[in-house]
Amino acid sequence: MTSAPQIRTDRLLLRRWREQDLHPFALLNSDENVMKHFPKMLSHEESNAMVERIEKGFEDNGFGLYAVELSEAEEFIGFVGLSIPRFEAHFTPCVEVGWRLAYQYWGHGLAPEAALAVLSDGFSRVGLKEIVSMTTTANTNSMRVMEKIGMTRDAVDDFLHPSLADEDPLKPHVLYRIKTHL
Repeated sequence: MTSAPQIRTDRLLLRRWREQDLHPFALLNSDENVMKHFPKMLSHEESNAMVERIEKGFEDNGFGLYAVELSEAEEFIGFVGLSIPRFEAHFTPCVEVGWRLAYQYWGHGLAPEAALAVLSDGFSRVGLKEIVSMTTTANTNSMRVMEKIGMTRDAVDDFLHPSLADEDPLKPHVLYRIKTHL
């Protein structure tokens, strides 16, 4: 497997992380709209540590969560990419496609555009046979993205997220899957 290339779409550049991404990423991770379906907002330090883990994932696996920028403006807007979940469940080990974009960029088709490019790379360059995606049952926006990129859900795969407390309303999760067409 070759190292992760930059990926271009009609409107986006998916690339490795840069120092100048840290501040806007920390702002994104402290936005209550963006983090509504996550256990908590992240501090600047937690956000920076996440970028370090993401970059280590690129080094270890040849893929990861790409920093995404609008090509025209060269403006960082979030991440889209592949990662390996760090918990055990009936469907792990697996590779997940995920995204987190700044709130002002929601609803413009950018997450599906980037995710489709990442899926293509995951199947062709990385050689994956299946990619999953998951979210809490209340996150209908992310479920819509999963469906737009061709992923399907079987309710038998739904699960209680093992990293969350039993009383946490985010604990019930849905799982979507897509298999390679190659």
